[in-house]
Amino acid sequence: MTHHLDEPGAPLLFTSGAPGLVVTDVDSTLITQEVIEELAEVAGTRERVAEITSRAMNGELDFAESLRERVATLRGVPDSVFGDVLASITPTEGARELIDAVHAAGGHFGVVSGGFEEVVAPLAASLGIDFYAANRLEVEDGVLTGRVLGRIVTSQVKVECLREWASSLGVPMARTVAIGDGANDIPMMHEAGVGIAFCAKPAVREQVSVQLNVADLSLAIAPLGLAPAQRAPSGSRVSVSPMRWPSQPSFHARANSRICAG
Repeated sequence: MTHHLDEPGAPLLFTSGAPGLVVTDVDSTLITQEVIEELAEVAGTRERVAEITSRAMNGELDFAESLRERVATLRGVPDSVFGDVLASITPTEGARELIDAVHAAGGHFGVVSGGFEEVVAPLAASLGIDFYAANRLEVEDGVLTGRVLGRIVTSQVKVECLREWASSLGVPMARTVAIGDGANDIPMMHEAGVGIAFCAKPAVREQVSVQLNVADLSLAIAPLGLAPAQRAPSGSRVSVSPMRWPSQPSFHARANSRICAG
């Protein structure tokens, strides 16, 4: 049976209490953009990259190989592009409200992204997110090399992060929530106590029974047994401070003192 959280009579997903950990995808879930497409705009390869992204998110391509193919098109782009992209990022409607509601109930919030730490790290800090994991792009002499550093955040890595963060908090998996839109999010949505397909690709909707098909994450607050906290304006740009990136970053880093060691 499919449950639609954006329709009247949406079910209560936790019969008692609230989730201890909520983990979401980033691109087209926590934010409205696909960051790699914004980077590809500068490289002049947006159309090609968007086509590969669409096929990968619908489960037609291996995610890791598709990411390497897309990143290769970014070779030669100056690393100043990260600041430009950050300035354009828009959180999804209701994202801030959902994060605040989870925290108000004593829970924690994490993000796992097939995108890039150079954007996810300051985004997580800006939104008060507790955990994050993302890929890292190689930079030499101030330009992107077209290569990814270290291990890629695949669907299995997303599952590992969900498990590790829950374990570190002492949160049973039954009290976890995973939200995503792409095929590479399906395993973590199945692993979590509650998985929510958010404005998802057709292949995802076929496999995840709890769905939110309106682009407003605050619609998940009540079904998750949460109450709205003090609301910040949604749909606003992310405010971040300029950052200098270390030459040899770790693959996983942390927003507020917690990491996915993987």
